[in-house]
Amino acid sequence: MLKRLLKELTQKPMAAHPKPTSYVKSSKSSYPFYIKAPMVLLGLYLLFYILFILKDILVPVCYAGLLSILLNPLVNRLNQFKIKREVSISIAILLAIVVFGGLITFLGSQMTSFSEFAPDFKHRGNQILTDLQVWIKSTFNISFSKQMKMFSDALESSKAYIGETVSTIAGIIGIVVLLPIYVYLILYYKPLFINFFYEVFDTEHEDKVSEVLTETKMAIQSYIQGLLIEMLIVAGLNSVALLLLGVEYAVLLGVIGAILNIVPYIGGLIAIAMPVMMSLVTGDGGYSTALYVIIAYTVIQFLDNNVIVPKVVSSKVEVNAFISIIVVLLGGALWGVSGMFLSIPFVAILKIIFDRIQDLKPWGMILGTEMNENFSLHDFGSPEAAEKSVISQEIAFDQIGLEKENTEPSPK
Repeated sequence: MLKRLLKELTQKPMAAHPKPTSYVKSSKSSYPFYIKAPMVLLGLYLLFYILFILKDILVPVCYAGLLSILLNPLVNRLNQFKIKREVSISIAILLAIVVFGGLITFLGSQMTSFSEFAPDFKHRGNQILTDLQVWIKSTFNISFSKQMKMFSDALESSKAYIGETVSTIAGIIGIVVLLPIYVYLILYYKPLFINFFYEVFDTEHEDKVSEVLTETKMAIQSYIQGLLIEMLIVAGLNSVALLLLGVEYAVLLGVIGAILNIVPYIGGLIAIAMPVMMSLVTGDGGYSTALYVIIAYTVIQFLDNNVIVPKVVSSKVEVNAFISIIVVLLGGALWGVSGMFLSIPFVAILKIIFDRIQDLKPWGMILGTEMNENFSLHDFGSPEAAEKSVISQEIAFDQIGLEKENTEPSPK
């Protein structure tokens, strides 16, 4: 398997001096499609089954890997001041714990003040529920007893989800305990891991392996740092909007909404639902505040998706929105909330690798955002197809540069 990967990394896509428009896809295959397809499906099934079985082990390791990449620049900076590696790593982890602990302390204090108004919250919730039952009976002619039966059935079906949520919280506690240990060991043994990749690959492959590792590190650092900055900006916007609208616990809901916003697509919906419910329960009995909250959060989400994310989350690997949604949902089905968060950087790493293996470039292309809008089904089999294809154009540009290098006179 390793030899085949090395072969793919070093395989040249075309001859030395082909014409840019004469790129032809290879149709050779060692096995027919009806044999390869079941083998690929079986391999994918085994892979995802193993990932699901080892979830409790792999999730903390993945989080530790991301956090280690994020803290690595700080550790390197401390090493420049002649501080021992062990001390530098300990200081970086301690600073991360202080920041995380401060956030937990703030949320805890806000939740304590929130619990003091729990009776009022319950009374107003019961009133809204009664009004909703009356409206359903008058509009849909559904009796109160039938509504209560439907509600009890829905509550019964949600017990499994509540149990899964509790287990997720317990898993998060386990992650918090193991995370500092994993992060310390990964940062401490980083030279060993780099040396491993150096020894595994031959000397002629060092450049491509170094390029993949460097771009992976830069993409993950950019992604995580951008998410933290985005979270601070969104928390500020949410809190200001809720304070202006007079919603109770505006700062708490704004910060929680920003944290949930880290989970792509799904978290944003939950972040909107929470202040809407709060405005309905603690409001003056009307629905105007809830409507204004929806409008405000919709504007913030629009700014986040179209201004903040493109400018702040400056990851060098772009994954298109369709693939992002599918991957987030698949990650949630596989690893829950952790899978939703880890899915985007995981796909970014896959795209970096796919873009550098000739036979996997189409998969890297489908994950990205670059496309030719003029390419259509009518181009199949036509001479213009290679000119319009994104991958063929990249190969043509690479070979034009290669021809220029070969034709340029060598310096004396």
